[in-house]
Amino acid sequence: MTFAEWQRLPPAAAARAVAAQVAQLRPGQAHAAIASLPAEVELAARFAAGRPDQPLSGVPFFLKDLFAVAGESIGAGSRFIAKERPVPKRTGAIVEALAAAGAVLVGKTQLYEFAYGLTGENPHYGNCEHPEWAGRTSGGSSSGSAAAVAAGIVPLAVGTDTGGSIRVPAAFCGLYGFRMTPGHPWIADAFPLAPSFDTAGWFTAHAADMRTALAALLGPVAPLGSFRGCYFEPSGLDPEVAAALRLAAVRLGAIPESPAVRKLAASFSGSAEAYAVLQSSEALAVHRDWLDRFRPLYGAEVWARIERARHWTPGQIAAAQERQAAVRGGWAEYFQGADFLALPAAPFPALPANELTAENRQRLLVLTAPASLSGSPVLTLPVALPSGLTAGLQVVVRDSQSPVFDWALRQFGP
Repeated sequence: MTFAEWQRLPPAAAARAVAAQVAQLRPGQAHAAIASLPAEVELAARFAAGRPDQPLSGVPFFLKDLFAVAGESIGAGSRFIAKERPVPKRTGAIVEALAAAGAVLVGKTQLYEFAYGLTGENPHYGNCEHPEWAGRTSGGSSSGSAAAVAAGIVPLAVGTDTGGSIRVPAAFCGLYGFRMTPGHPWIADAFPLAPSFDTAGWFTAHAADMRTALAALLGPVAPLGSFRGCYFEPSGLDPEVAAALRLAAVRLGAIPESPAVRKLAASFSGSAEAYAVLQSSEALAVHRDWLDRFRPLYGAEVWARIERARHWTPGQIAAAQERQAAVRGGWAEYFQGADFLALPAAPFPALPANELTAENRQRLLVLTAPASLSGSPVLTLPVALPSGLTAGLQVVVRDSQSPVFDWALRQFGP
């Protein structure tokens, strides 16, 4: 259902609809996707207590379990962290902003452990699958949030994106995804992965709903006609993804293979490797007091990704910082003559379980790391594939207040 359809439901009916959709998930998937969900009577009370006459009045949303809700512990997809940190006394800024706009919080969603992964895997709570394609991942780390929207449980869900954790699941699940910028108040009070890269954002299933959410939370923008942008197509894309994204880029009027985009793309070289060094170094600072003490309670892959930062040399860190500066310089020069860059969000559609490899994670980071290193806001647009699966087109801009996002959404939906 769209925002408007949810807004026409009485509180009790809206609560029943949420509960019914959760009940229809495949066996094990409710546990893998949903971290907390109140009883139906409590849900109805939340709908009844919502603020009327606001742009998001009556729109239910799920919240990734990294954000604070007063009186509720933050689990972060972990087995132990809720017991190691105090229960929040205050609700997070993004939740307050959504409530002020009339949206109704219906629960929290699961994620890749500590948000440190781009798939829907979690060794503690189960692997979150694509709601329509059993055995294929939802993408992550905002796996439960993406799955909740893709399954029709809610029309809106909050996630985070550090290295692609909104962009990748949006592409895999056929959703619209928006990532904000690092350091914004909406992410500042969330449990961190790598603070200088972490961003907040959300998913919707419909272009018009994304436009409504952006206007409600960031303020309306005045359309300015058309915009200038390029499309960057790297090597290594699956053929059906490449073909579909070229057509999607044409809908945006993005120019392929321009001198400007070739120069920008040259600055991307080594982005994934630099990002891995810098991100893991920040993650180690967050987890330093827990990493050895709770080693058996971490998933092995997450523990290893954090622990490797102990072994980076000063030279490696300095080189990564230099690479980040070069990427930022490349973006700054590009945006002097362009309004947006379009590029793939993933080189392939939602992966089956046997293809969730380190190599494919690296292929994803090659596409997502450049915007992460620059701290750029990104809108991901879903693109249908002949197979029935989906791809995603990243639309990267300089400023989250850019009218490009509203304009792009108009090109892709009503």
